Amino acid sequence: MASVRQIARRIRSVENTAKITKAMAMIAASKLRRSQDAATQGRSYSENMAAMVSNVVSQTNEDESHQPLLETRVVSNVGILIVAPDRGLTGGLNANILRAVSDFIDTQTAPVKVVAIGKKGLDFARRNGLEIIAEYTGIGDRPTPTDTLPIGEAVINAFSNAEVDSFHTAYAQFVNTTLQRPVVQPLLPVSPSETSANSVGYIFEPNAGEVLGRLLPRYVETLIHHAVLEGNASEQSARMVAMNQATDNANEMVDDLTLLMNKLRQETITTELLDIVGGVAALES
Repeated sequence: MASVRQIARRIRSVENTAKITKAMAMIAASKLRRSQDAATQGRSYSENMAAMVSNVVSQTNEDESHQPLLETRVVSNVGILIVAPDRGLTGGLNANILRAVSDFIDTQTAPVKVVAIGKKGLDFARRNGLEIIAEYTGIGDRPTPTDTLPIGEAVINAFSNAEVDSFHTAYAQFVNTTLQRPVVQPLLPVSPSETSANSVGYIFEPNAGEVLGRLLPRYVETLIHHAVLEGNASEQSARMVAMNQATDNANEMVDDLTLLMNKLRQETITTELLDIVGGVAALES
């Protein structure tokens, strides 16, 4: 059994760990509000952008406007954009994202190529021997469109040059503080929406080809930027919850160790008293 001194040393170590985890939880909480607002406010824009582009594509004739990002080809290579954190200490967030990516890969019959955002996604691709088209790390806690613009260019170039025949995006969708849902969504080629009698008609000026030539790259860049925002909000939320739980567990461990130390100290004192009483009794006899 450990001595009182060893238990006391362990208590101090756990208390120091609790201070660190509490500080990390407070830092994550201070970043969460900003990242949460960015993700939720950009979600409406991203969804409307996707719906509008699908409607426009559904009402254009391929003969009028040939766009590389609209080509539906035989899938010989599949591309996936993995949006994952650079760091750990986020509970089960990283494992959930990578599990969703692994499940997606298992359903594919064609080779999978990866564009990795974050060290965790990059490490996953390397461990599984996947071909890496591009990698981006260190984007930070305040991603701007300028930060994600090169990612969109890499995805567009890979699809336009027929390196991949379809592209998907994997990221953690922020639902609330305690729930982040991993999703894998199609990105390219752009799928047209189902037209109906009530569909809004579009007039293209100067022509459909030029309009789509500018609109489709912006559509890809917008969806990628929003995925990064969702991933950032999910990361800060998961880290705050994980560090709060770690702090609570550390405090419980300190209480248990303190109780054990007090019992051991009391046992030592009782043993010493019994030795003294026994020695006195021996002298009197």
